[in-house]
Amino acid sequence: MRVILEIEDQKADFVLELLRNLKFVKAKPISSYKAEVLENIKQSVDEFNLIQEGKIKSIPAKELLDEL
Repeated sequence: MRVILEIEDQKADFVLELLRNLKFVKAKPISSYKAEVLENIKQSVDEFNLIQEGKIKSIPAKELLDEL
């Protein structure tokens, strides 16, 4: 299982060191940019799943491009 944590900058070193000392945990920091990209991808997948389930309506690509 993978988990993304948001940690205050001043506490990050402590938490990372704590996690690294657990033999069953692999911890490595990622940049804020990568965390944001991952969050955006997750949100997109969640929206796609809602569209597939018919819970929200999709927008045709032509309509989306016309708005730009």
